[in-house]
Amino acid sequence: MIPITVLTGFLGSGKTTLLSHLLPHPEMGRTAVIINEFGEIGLDHELVETSEEDFVELTTGCLCCRLRDDLVLTIRDLLARRQRGDVPAFDQILIETTGLADPLPVLQTLASDPVLAETTKLANVVTTVDALLGLSTLSRFSESLRQVAVADQLVFTKVDLAGDEAQQLRSKVRQLNPLAPQHSAIHGNIRPSLLLGSAQEQADPLRWLGYSVSDSVEPKSGQQNGNLGEAGPHDSTIETFSIVRERPFCAVTLTLLLQVLTEHCGAGLLRLKGIVQIEEDPERPMVIHGVQHVFHPPTWLDCWPGSDRRSRLVFIASSIQPRWVNALIETLDAEVRQLGSSQPADAAAGH
Repeated sequence: MIPITVLTGFLGSGKTTLLSHLLPHPEMGRTAVIINEFGEIGLDHELVETSEEDFVELTTGCLCCRLRDDLVLTIRDLLARRQRGDVPAFDQILIETTGLADPLPVLQTLASDPVLAETTKLANVVTTVDALLGLSTLSRFSESLRQVAVADQLVFTKVDLAGDEAQQLRSKVRQLNPLAPQHSAIHGNIRPSLLLGSAQEQADPLRWLGYSVSDSVEPKSGQQNGNLGEAGPHDSTIETFSIVRERPFCAVTLTLLLQVLTEHCGAGLLRLKGIVQIEEDPERPMVIHGVQHVFHPPTWLDCWPGSDRRSRLVFIASSIQPRWVNALIETLDAEVRQLGSSQPADAAAGH
């Protein structure tokens, strides 16, 4: 499956500048980049190998594609051209969103389209944060809060221009999203390999979840829950928290849990990522990933990355409490096990 990275960030946060510096980098070879407008990026003509109306191939092997009206159709067409050999082969896709875009509909679209669900996989969400104006932006615009909350990687821009407020901003962003690594990019300079996702959960699922392999329970930031507190009226209910479970999940229990969350909490479930030990197949961990009402097909890994085989679920959510999730898991598990234990007796009574 082809990994997809979504690049988002509020207006003026330096997203276009970052993209302009990423494109000519040698590490961007065999990457297809879906861009809103070619003109805004300012491609150097010396880097252009071939050019059509909607496609530009760079000398580095990077393929740029202009986003048409429909994102799904754009990606489908890109994949079809790749299969026919009409465009250079690529191993990953980078999508640039508009500055005012709420990233959640984009993530939902990628997960819900049947063709994309079978051929692509969301690997990374990269969010640019303006170190100079970020505090003001987070307090005024709910879109910027969601962009930060769902990020796998955070890139702080204009750090050379910011003063003491930059550290305050980093602290508030870490409270909202304690699991995402924070990077700095001056004038857009940063290595693509730090940001682009090549199915990270396959190589290191715990790091994809925000844990290091040596960590047993706590996220790398050392905080299990976070919100922006006084930063603004829209954000007080957005939290990042983790559920760590000692006992393996029964497959039916996990299925029911995801059904309840999507049907009753979908609007508030900004993102859920997890690595789960399944009782019926404990030697292979299952990786799950969902956005609001839509979940990607689960991925089975060949083996656990370490000796710790506890299940971990990482929630980025609004108005969903960890205690309620834990209670829900225990209730569902008890009902499933009770039903399972009663079935032999019922079957015997029927004979």
